[in-house]
Amino acid sequence: MTAFQTRLIRSLALCALLGVASCAATYRNHGYIPPEEDLQNLIVGVDSRATVDDLIGAPALSGISGKGDYYYVRSRKRTYGMFRSQEVERQVLAISFNEDDTIANIETFSLEDGRIVPLTRRVTDNSVVKTGFLRQLLNNIGALNPADAFGS
Repeated sequence: MTAFQTRLIRSLALCALLGVASCAATYRNHGYIPPEEDLQNLIVGVDSRATVDDLIGAPALSGISGKGDYYYVRSRKRTYGMFRSQEVERQVLAISFNEDDTIANIETFSLEDGRIVPLTRRVTDNSVVKTGFLRQLLNNIGALNPADAFGS
């Protein structure tokens, strides 16, 4: 073999090695769930919302109003190279409260307990995809009011 062929084979082997290494999974962790030891310190029916805030901290999510239940969420996502990330683990800790702000129940849920529920959903109903640039420009011309230009 010549020196050129040896370099070519080494270069191809290096490119193959980098290609295989770039397909390794990367994991991202999001959120926080308090450890089990901290949850053991909470007593259902006795401890209040203020006690929960002091012992394990305020949650990232709470119910609809300021007096709602507490939700602690932790998720783990796996990504392979350029592909869309996939959620491989999600844990939800739900602490519900009675009317007098004492703990009513402490529950934990995971992906295995049910279907995947998106925590946020951002959908735009009125899309500009079907409307071309020229049509958008002409629609804006009709929306101008000449009286606004003169400060009346």
